Amino acid sequence: MFAYPPQALVNRPVPKSKIYTAAKPGSTLRRRFIAQVSDIIWKYKLAPETINIPAKSPVQEIQVFEIALKTGELDEDILRTLDSAIPSLLFFEITFQHKVRFAATYKRPSEANKRKTVTDVYFESSWQPADKARPPLAAVLNLAALYEKMLHQIMRDSPLAITLREDETLDQLLDRATMIRSKEKECQRLESRLKKEIQFNRKVELNADLRNRRAELAQLQQH
Repeated sequence: MFAYPPQALVNRPVPKSKIYTAAKPGSTLRRRFIAQVSDIIWKYKLAPETINIPAKSPVQEIQVFEIALKTGELDEDILRTLDSAIPSLLFFEITFQHKVRFAATYKRPSEANKRKTVTDVYFESSWQPADKARPPLAAVLNLAALYEKMLHQIMRDSPLAITLREDETLDQLLDRATMIRSKEKECQRLESRLKKEIQFNRKVELNADLRNRRAELAQLQQH
């Protein structure tokens, strides 16, 4: 996503056992970790002392984690588990066979319990060559602004291709992204039902409903 400064490099392996201890995933999710994830590496620490950008509450530092895959498939619940286990703001570089894609969610302190964090929709870029040239970090005044810039970059590169509207806040953008994801699932369910339906009148009703949902989706996706 970005070419991080060499002084921010950590390059430290993270044992899965530490993730299990912190997040306490169930047996099914642990099996997915074993089946899908080869290695987890803490790659970079973006903090005032490593990139010379001041912190701004609530963003004190940002971590970049690399997840090396075994098969190219990664369950979103694995990302959510990592975010649950590690309090810091995380960006993921997911690697497989000399390719990389980037993922992140908007992570923030819970209003009900400041010791806990809340996550939203996960955004993922498409696969690209791992050796593709990357731009330098965006020029910003503080880490909070850098965090938003990094989130926006992943959103633009994701299949949702969602970008900030004029006068739209980050919270509003993420609410819209959640609605887009929900509306896409509604369309997929209707398309599946339409394929199976044999009654003509019911097909007409489903088609009309699908057109309405697609129109609502298109409106949400407008920039």
